[in-house]
Amino acid sequence: MGTITVGRENLADINLYYEDHGSGRPVVLLSGWPLDSRSWEPQVHALLSAGYRVIAYDRRGFGRSDRPTVGYDFDTLAADLDRVLARLDVVDATVIGFSLGTGELARYIGTYGTGRLKSCVFIESLAPSFVRSDENPHGVDQAGVDGVQQAILDDRAGWLTGLLKDFLNLDDYLGTRVSEETVRTNWNAGADASPWATWACVPTWLEDFHADVKGIDVPTLILHGTADRILSLEGQGRRMHAAVPQARYVEIEGGPHVLCVTHAKEVNRELLAFLGQHAENAG
Repeated sequence: MGTITVGRENLADINLYYEDHGSGRPVVLLSGWPLDSRSWEPQVHALLSAGYRVIAYDRRGFGRSDRPTVGYDFDTLAADLDRVLARLDVVDATVIGFSLGTGELARYIGTYGTGRLKSCVFIESLAPSFVRSDENPHGVDQAGVDGVQQAILDDRAGWLTGLLKDFLNLDDYLGTRVSEETVRTNWNAGADASPWATWACVPTWLEDFHADVKGIDVPTLILHGTADRILSLEGQGRRMHAAVPQARYVEIEGGPHVLCVTHAKEVNRELLAFLGQHAENAG
């Protein structure tokens, strides 16, 4: 629908593709890795039908955005979000982050504050930290990051097939909650992403967001699937709620990592209820 320039690499601008539909209170969607804004398809119709303005953009390196080899760190990605919100003059917004998008959202709040936000949503949260520790034994360490990066370099297409099996819990849900065609669509989106960007985002998993989430001072919803094989329920969802105890916290029974696809009805129900609850005094 349009592009926004967020930086430069050598002589070329770095442009992000975005879509901006509807005319109600704005809802901004931040996708997960290694997918793009098209992964929000199960939510966009519900949000537009409920009367919201829906803004979704492709992270640098993914989807229809430009594919630089720089800027794959949360400070830069949060700055990209800030430029998008400023360029589109977005205020009184609900920003919804999924997976890696929750890192962008947390860092944005920690760096730029909540002046443009009415509320925020963390779905399958990377925050407060994905680093392996005594309190997060299912987290990742440097060896894990190195292993994933090497798998991407060795056979990105084959690695992506395995990733989607665990993203969607295909042994449980293929043919019931998710079709082969939907799996193929998500595989195509991941395969279409910049190989460099796919590889370069992996070290961001080691980022710490404890300081960032302390800045959350707007109504917040945290959603996490009980069957997430990527970001564990105990290590991520429940720890995020402990870090932001004032948030509304909902566990989606049986939800895998990409529960916005497999459990779209449940996710949409929670999103619309949360948005409706905080609709008063909307600008």
